[in-house]
Amino acid sequence: MTQTRVLTGITTSGTPHLGNYVGAIRPAVAASLDPGVESFYFLADLHALIKVQQPERVQRSTLEIAATWLACGLEPDKVWFYRQSEIVEIPELAWFLTCVAGKGILNRAHAYKAAVDKNDAEGVDEDAGITAGLFMYPVLMAADILVFNAHKVPVGRDQIQHIEMARDFGQRFNHLYGEHFVLPEALIEESVATLPGLDGRKMSKSYDNTIPLFAPREQLKKLIYSIVTDSRAPGEPKETEGSALFQIYQAFASEEETQAMRRAFAEGIAWGEAKQALFERIDTEIAPLREKYEALMARPQDIEAILIDGAQRVRERYGKAHMRRLREAVGLRDLSTAGGISLSEETKAEAVPVFKQYREADGQFYFKLAIEDDVLLQSRGFAAPKDIGQLIGRAKSDASAQTLDALLAASEAVDADARERVARALDAIRRAEEAARAAKAAAQERAAS
Repeated sequence: MTQTRVLTGITTSGTPHLGNYVGAIRPAVAASLDPGVESFYFLADLHALIKVQQPERVQRSTLEIAATWLACGLEPDKVWFYRQSEIVEIPELAWFLTCVAGKGILNRAHAYKAAVDKNDAEGVDEDAGITAGLFMYPVLMAADILVFNAHKVPVGRDQIQHIEMARDFGQRFNHLYGEHFVLPEALIEESVATLPGLDGRKMSKSYDNTIPLFAPREQLKKLIYSIVTDSRAPGEPKETEGSALFQIYQAFASEEETQAMRRAFAEGIAWGEAKQALFERIDTEIAPLREKYEALMARPQDIEAILIDGAQRVRERYGKAHMRRLREAVGLRDLSTAGGISLSEETKAEAVPVFKQYREADGQFYFKLAIEDDVLLQSRGFAAPKDIGQLIGRAKSDASAQTLDALLAASEAVDADARERVARALDAIRRAEEAARAAKAAAQERAAS
């Protein structure tokens, strides 16, 4: 059975909290039990360096997060579990991708734009305090995904843009050097809860409103009792809509328990009683995990051994061989295989047309066909990126008039001259891809001999 590769990472910049558990860890561990899924879980310690300059904090967070995943049921012998910095192929691939990534695309990255907007609002230079690490974050994330050719990446809606960028960088590389990368898809779990924090806003380290996942029992109780509620007295009906307390309870309770709490709200349960019920419900689920977590934290050498073993195995299985092929593809080759080829004998390559896929603010997906900055064809909006992918795939492989007509029908109107230019561009793409496949086959034959 063909397995779907699903990759999940968590940045090692803080202590895991209930929101991480409900939104990422618990569903990811459950998904890892699916025999049709090949799961990759990694500790994103290189990403942590973008915003954390305290070495002890990075180290402690890495230990805590690794122990959390293991305590919550992740089985390292059944999944790929590793530390990002142990996979040396990732930063090497990040450089390859940097050399094909468009700066204009990176300029539009949400995190970078938010930092620039903040500087503009404060009246300082727009790049003040912004590191190249923050700017290049999407490229490193793309390398995390593409190094193992992951098919799906579970992310929140605010991270969809990064998956689209990974697709763009992978597609550009494939266009230049042959088909080496699977283009990943964002996996959005609509049913996964986003927990509110103590103050009602999204639970986040940035807001300092989190409840640590493995807080000692008495601290957990104290934090839960500090959740902000309104001033309604015992006996007064209470609204579940917008109630942080109810939303957190719902994330841990069964459907029957949730309905019972909904009735209790309507009947005027006292806030203290509701908080006690929430505490008991959370502690029932977390207490046995907390015990495992504390045992793991007492033996950090065991966690280190698990992570090193995971990194070594996944590199041997996938990383090293993939990177060898990529190095060959870009020309970082054994010089003894050059066979006396002279650069003066090579012809200068013409610019090859390329399809570019992207998503606009209206939520629709688009593509354009361009030769460098010259746009030959601009699509209309599509609801799903897979429809674009199928249409482009057909255009790259089928030279029939029907395929050309389908492509033009999906695009803004063009005149007869432009239609002819599009037809020639498609021919150029097909020739380039055929040449790339031939070059790849030759390289593989050389490597095997």
